[in-house]
Amino acid sequence: MGLWKFGLSHTCSSLLMHRSIPDSSRRGAPAVLSEAAPEAAMPVDVAAVETDTQAALAAVSPDASFFFKVLTVNIHKGFTFFNRKFILPELREAVRSVGADVVFLQEVTGSHIKHPDKFDNYPDMPHYEFLADTIWSQFAYGRNAVYTNGHHGNAVLSKFPIVRFKNHDVSISGPERRGLLHCELHIPGRNVNLHAICVHLGLVEAHRTQQMEMLCDLVRKHIPAHAPVVVAGDFNDWRHRAHDLLERRAGLHEVFVQAHGQAARTFPARRPVLRLDRIYVRSAIGHAPVVLPSRPWSHLSDHAPLAAEIEL
Repeated sequence: MGLWKFGLSHTCSSLLMHRSIPDSSRRGAPAVLSEAAPEAAMPVDVAAVETDTQAALAAVSPDASFFFKVLTVNIHKGFTFFNRKFILPELREAVRSVGADVVFLQEVTGSHIKHPDKFDNYPDMPHYEFLADTIWSQFAYGRNAVYTNGHHGNAVLSKFPIVRFKNHDVSISGPERRGLLHCELHIPGRNVNLHAICVHLGLVEAHRTQQMEMLCDLVRKHIPAHAPVVVAGDFNDWRHRAHDLLERRAGLHEVFVQAHGQAARTFPARRPVLRLDRIYVRSAIGHAPVVLPSRPWSHLSDHAPLAAEIEL
C-alpha cells in the first residue's frame, strides 16, 4: 500500500470545525478531455477492471505495515516571539515543506476582530483553514480560550478522513482554558481507526497532573484497546513527570525517549532548553523523530516543531 492516500468527508459544528475539498477542486486533478483520440476509443471491460481491483486489494494484507508522517508545533497565534511580527503566511510555507500527513497545532486563532485591521497579511479566514489550504483536505478545531476579541485553541490537519472528533475541556480553575482535541482518522485499508489527540496542557504543575489523568482516562476508557493512538502537542512538562504517568496509566510511549533516551529540547526555539513538546504513541511505532532545524523555525514560533514517522 502506498503512502499518503486519503479520502474525503464533511461535518461542521460551532466549536469544532471540519471540512473537506471536493475531488474536482483538489490540486493535481486530471484535466477533462473534450475529445478522445481515435486510438483511445477502445471499449473498457468494466467487469474485468473490477475483478482486477478486488484481486489487488485482497493481495494486500491488513497486517502490512503502514507509514505516515506527523508534525506538531505551537504556532503562537501566528506571531513571532514577543508578538513582534505576524508571520502566519511564512509559517504556512514552512509547515507545507515538512510533508506531514497529520499536523497537530496548538495556539491556533479561530477568530480575532481587531487583527485584520492592524496587519495587511492577516487572512480573512480562521487560521487552521488558512494553514490547511489545499494540502490537508480535512481539519478539526477545538476552541479553548475565548476572550473579548476572539478565541484560539488546538487544531488537527489531516490527509486522511476525520470520521469523528470531540474537544474535551480539561480546564481546572482560573483563567487558563485547556482542551484535548480528539480526532478519529480512517486509514485506507485498515478496519481499525487511528486516534489522534492534540494536547496543550496548563502552566501549573498541579493542573497538568490532573489534565494528564484526564488524558489517560480518555485513552483507556474511550478508545479501543487495540486501536493505534498518537498524542502530540505542548505538554508544558518541564519537570518531566509525564513519561512515567502516561506509560503506566495509558500505555503511551514518547518517541524521542524511545529513540534517544529523553524528550527533545524545544523551548525557547532559538536556544532550546526545556523539553515541553512531545509525541506519544500506543499500538504504533515511532521512527526517526527529529527536532526541525532552527532556520527558519526559530523565526516562526517560540517552540521548535517536532516530526516523526509513525508505523502502524
